[in-house]
Amino acid sequence: MTTMIDLFSAQMFLWGILHCDPHPGNIFVRRKPSGQPELVLIDHGLYIHMDTDFRHQYARFWKALLTFDNATIRDIVKQWGVTNPDIFASVTLMRPYQGGDLSTQQHFEGLSKKDRAQRHYEAQQAARKGIRQILGDESKWPKELIFIGRNLRIVQANNQFLGSPVNRIKITGTWASRALVESPDLPLNEKIQNYGRHILFRLVLFTSDIYFYFTKIRQFLRLGGGMEDSLEAQMQNMAKDMGVDLQQNVFEG
Repeated sequence: MTTMIDLFSAQMFLWGILHCDPHPGNIFVRRKPSGQPELVLIDHGLYIHMDTDFRHQYARFWKALLTFDNATIRDIVKQWGVTNPDIFASVTLMRPYQGGDLSTQQHFEGLSKKDRAQRHYEAQQAARKGIRQILGDESKWPKELIFIGRNLRIVQANNQFLGSPVNRIKITGTWASRALVESPDLPLNEKIQNYGRHILFRLVLFTSDIYFYFTKIRQFLRLGGGMEDSLEAQMQNMAKDMGVDLQQNVFEG
């Protein structure tokens, strides 16, 4: 799984050419003559090409998500026509985003105090509003985000199916930060600045490791599922509050 996430993260943040159909039928593992396993990616019929500016922008967006840099998140998603950064951040991470102004979360917590019929009606209204806020100004919306989201969801499902052996969010975020250092399209002074920030970013991600290993211990003791199971349950609860029933197999190919 580490190799798979490394591959698609490099495609996404560094190379700008992304395979958007990485379900298990398009990936197999074979043994090399040396005895080492090799991951083979097939069926190259669905790719997107990300231009340099958008690729750098998306890398900055992912890095901002993991450092709760809300000013950067708002600035970037505004350019994409999105008017609710919290919901869009949650959709991208596939877990409730805890770093924004929490107005969305507080709204749905308030719904739990109302009767069922009123709660359901207001949740449906909020879901429609949330979709409008994500799409916002469709003329600004990068169509690449649809296919990037597909890739992220399928990779998440693959990791979940295998029992969450790796910290997918940390690996993806590390590549986003790394791309801002290694990309040949950036000027030298910006690379130097990004390198210092990359070191600090790696330290920040240590907190993600704490949660990951906590879930691994819990999973080993048979007290719960893996990290992906936990994140998906959180996301399903959030979606249910919005009146949406998420189906687990939507993007599993």
